[in-house]
Amino acid sequence: MSDAPKPEDELAGTEQPFVSHLIELRDRLVRATIAVAIMFGILAIFPGPSALYDLLAAPLVAHLPKGSTMIATNVISPFLVPLKITLMAAFLLALPVVLYQVWAFVAPGLYSHEKRLVLPLVLSSTVLFFVGVAFCYFFVFGQVFKFIQSFAPKSIMAAPDIEAYLSFVLSMFIAFGAAFEVPVVVVVAARMGLISVAQLREYRGYFVVLAFVIAAVITPPDIVSMLALAVPMCMLYELGVLASAYFIRYSKAPEDDEALASGDASK
Repeated sequence: MSDAPKPEDELAGTEQPFVSHLIELRDRLVRATIAVAIMFGILAIFPGPSALYDLLAAPLVAHLPKGSTMIATNVISPFLVPLKITLMAAFLLALPVVLYQVWAFVAPGLYSHEKRLVLPLVLSSTVLFFVGVAFCYFFVFGQVFKFIQSFAPKSIMAAPDIEAYLSFVLSMFIAFGAAFEVPVVVVVAARMGLISVAQLREYRGYFVVLAFVIAAVITPPDIVSMLALAVPMCMLYELGVLASAYFIRYSKAPEDDEALASGDASK
């Protein structure tokens, strides 16, 4: 039995009163809100809410029959919908600042080996969410709207409502952005010990089925959009499996290394 003293907890003595945590949380929220407000002000000036809406509506407008336009069934929709889109764009552009404030708030309560894991995950989750949204806008929307218009009877004049379109776009952005977070979820689950890397490899067949079920539920009823979501999810799952083994070693606690070394020495 070893009599070696245990290393001192690196977080010992760093506790703060509950009120101090509330004050810091308030300050972090204020800074994140200011970042979103600044981006909103910039976007409101250039390119402007109307131009942002035209940009967001471009994939649908490109596939509408000649002479068709989008409509507003609510009196204030032409004013509110572009503002909502500007706010959404401002939040996305300010997302790195928002996530940094979250990171800065929780960092003092993390061990050094945990910090090595959290920061890369925050950065990667931000990038993956943006990639998912961009993939949805530049590829999926065009294919979905083309498919829908190909089935529309010639006697029907398509005139989508702008509020309904905004709701559809937001739901698709959230769906694809969240779906592209699969590697992050896999890495976190493996690092927390909820599932091993070997089990992740063993269960990949089940995940493929699950990916296609999720894609069939949250995408429009066409094979193109379903495959556009399910196939990247399967590929990202494999990426998460590969990254899990690395991150488990990268964020290993020092005592784990010491226990492993002492076990090897005792043999």
